[in-house]
Amino acid sequence: QQVKGTVKRISEFGAFVDIGVGRDGLVHISELSPRRIAKVTDVLQEGQQADFWIKKLDRDRNRISLTMIEPGMKTIRNMEKGDVVLGTVTRLMPYGAFVDIGIGRDALLHVREMGERYVAKPEDVVTVGEQLEARIIDISRRRARVDLSIKGLRPEPEPEPTPQTEKPEAVPEPEPEPEDIFAEAEVLSPFAAALRRAEESSGVKLTYRKGNKKERKGERSRVLQEEIIERTLTGNRR
Repeated sequence: QQVKGTVKRISEFGAFVDIGVGRDGLVHISELSPRRIAKVTDVLQEGQQADFWIKKLDRDRNRISLTMIEPGMKTIRNMEKGDVVLGTVTRLMPYGAFVDIGIGRDALLHVREMGERYVAKPEDVVTVGEQLEARIIDISRRRARVDLSIKGLRPEPEPEPTPQTEKPEAVPEPEPEPEDIFAEAEVLSPFAAALRRAEESSGVKLTYRKGNKKERKGERSRVLQEEIIERTLTGNRR
């Protein structure tokens, strides 16, 4: 039942309200709003008139319990872990998205609960203003906190294609150098070459002994001396 009342007195745990029945009703701080309230004065002030609903009437103890939460409104108290709720994304943060699920305080959809695959950024999956279904995976009524997940409730986001690493071009193997057909050829001096031609033309094996310059010079001197002696003897005979 909805009633109008005037706040008569405020305490730390709630407010006493005159609803015109001869006894003040009590609205507890937890009944001021679906969201968590730190202080009663954040919602009500003494002398303020507001709408209330009678939550419970205890005739034996002559107590009237009031609430400012409209009957039928979803609250964190009537939600359970595993429930699927409909919500609207209100804002995005690097670690997740906040979703209004109608309880006066946004629930948190963490980025790790946005899919089975790795999600780098919340905006890769959801956008502000988007309506979505989410499953409640944790509730802290004392802290008025609800954690959500959308795993298994919507198609998985497509993974971003990973850039393919280009294979390095094959470096052609160096071609083998042509064989030098003259590498093993014997190099002859002009005299040795003439001697070989003489051998080939005459068929006689001639012996040529290499020596150092000093030996060859001595040999030439000896031959010259023999020629001089031969010419001298020939002249004397005449």
